[in-house]
Amino acid sequence: MKQLLRLFLTLLALALPIQLAADPADITASSRGVVRVVLVEESSDGFDADSRYQLLGHGSGIAVAPDLILTNAHVVLEMEESEAVRVLIVPPEGRKGYVATLVGYSPGQDLALLRIKGGTLPVATLSPQSVRDGAEVYAVGYPGNVDMAQGLNALDMIMPQPPVKTQGTSSAGRASKSFDTVLHTAPIASGNSGGPLMDGCGRVVGINSFGTNNGDASDSDFFFAVSMREVLGFLREQKVKPQVASLPCQSMADFNRAEAERLAGDKAAADAFARADADKLAAARDKAENQAQLAIISERENGMALAGFALILALAAAGGAGWLQHQGRKQHAAYAGGVAGLLLIGALYAWFARPDLSEIGKRADQIIAGNTPASAPSETTKAAAGKLICVLEPARSRVTVSPVTDVPLEWRGDGCVNNRTQYGLASDGWSRILVPNEDQTVTVARFDPATGGYITERFLLDYDAMTKAREERARFTPPICGVGEEGARRLGESQAAVKALLPPQPNERMVYKCRADMGAAASPPAP
Repeated sequence: MKQLLRLFLTLLALALPIQLAADPADITASSRGVVRVVLVEESSDGFDADSRYQLLGHGSGIAVAPDLILTNAHVVLEMEESEAVRVLIVPPEGRKGYVATLVGYSPGQDLALLRIKGGTLPVATLSPQSVRDGAEVYAVGYPGNVDMAQGLNALDMIMPQPPVKTQGTSSAGRASKSFDTVLHTAPIASGNSGGPLMDGCGRVVGINSFGTNNGDASDSDFFFAVSMREVLGFLREQKVKPQVASLPCQSMADFNRAEAERLAGDKAAADAFARADADKLAAARDKAENQAQLAIISERENGMALAGFALILALAAAGGAGWLQHQGRKQHAAYAGGVAGLLLIGALYAWFARPDLSEIGKRADQIIAGNTPASAPSETTKAAAGKLICVLEPARSRVTVSPVTDVPLEWRGDGCVNNRTQYGLASDGWSRILVPNEDQTVTVARFDPATGGYITERFLLDYDAMTKAREERARFTPPICGVGEEGARRLGESQAAVKALLPPQPNERMVYKCRADMGAAASPPAP
């Protein structure tokens, strides 16, 4: 029966569209919140000579809030049954673990909620979407058979270690009768219970619970994870608001390829528009030159006619002056001679003032300029400064862990944002790097006032990489707003050292288009 089920999964995966390949960096980054859940009991025969506790067993869990761990109910069953049992939460990195208390328990859904003391953990992102048939999934946790093969002892198991990741596919529609589950083929073992089942973007789509292994080595294994419908319902009952992302999963490689195709398409469209504009300009040029030629020829002919007419009148006036002189009317002859001179000058002016044929091109430029309306300010120009509202462009964004909301942003020409945050200026434009002390995420925010484009990139770093980023960030103090271009460029140079420590690709890129904000924004301001 299990062989038939595996065959069904394989054929189903082949029959459906190919799932986008996962980015290993996403799975690794999301695994930062996967923990080992260790149960110990007070005893005289402890696993440490100085300890009063002995190891009872372990499972896995995932942080759904900085201090809250979600796991299986059966993992902490002994804790529910005995007050002598304690639970330790061991993160995948760092230097220590945490004591936890049980704050939520639902055996009917095989879910439990633990609260740690004295620390915080990177929070996982949950996907409310149903897992489709044949989708690529990843199980992350702490299988005991791997610990055994490594030769780990009880002390090793309470020290931070990276979780194990396995890959498989899902099959929808085959839930268990006890509670809603996701059937999949990503291998898990004893110790994986309570750990997450993730999609290709590292978002949690289920909590691994049990498998089909009945001890027959020749039989195939299939596994069940508590579905998101059960998980989200349980968290609502516990009044926990998890971090949720519902946009489709897309690998960074495919995202970059799609963005390159979009840019190529935009360039092709721009080239087509440019060619059309060039054709229109050429046609307008030809028309303007014809108009200019006709106008200049007409002006030349009118000038020649005027010059000829003035010359005739000048000759007539000169003749009249001679006749008057002969009649002895010298004063009248002088008047007539003056008129003849003026007419002659007018004739010469009309002749030489005629436009030259070489002026056709210049006249055509004037005609074209007179027919071209002044362009109105574009939306991009309007959005370059002042109070803006930035709206996410989903087709250009890769969102894995962040909520999708509009971002209000008030931009000043000197790089001051929201009247409090100075952006640095470098060869790649205006940007600000955020390196928080708690969250293990570095955010690079960029704004382009020429296009009204706002981009945030998030890098989900491990413990060591985050420590280096914090150390480099501590070497400089960002200036307050209004430091001028020189101060902005110094900040840009300082931030470059932090950028150099970041991976080549972010785990998340959110692209916004900003426009003038016509009303008050309810969202928090941009960094």
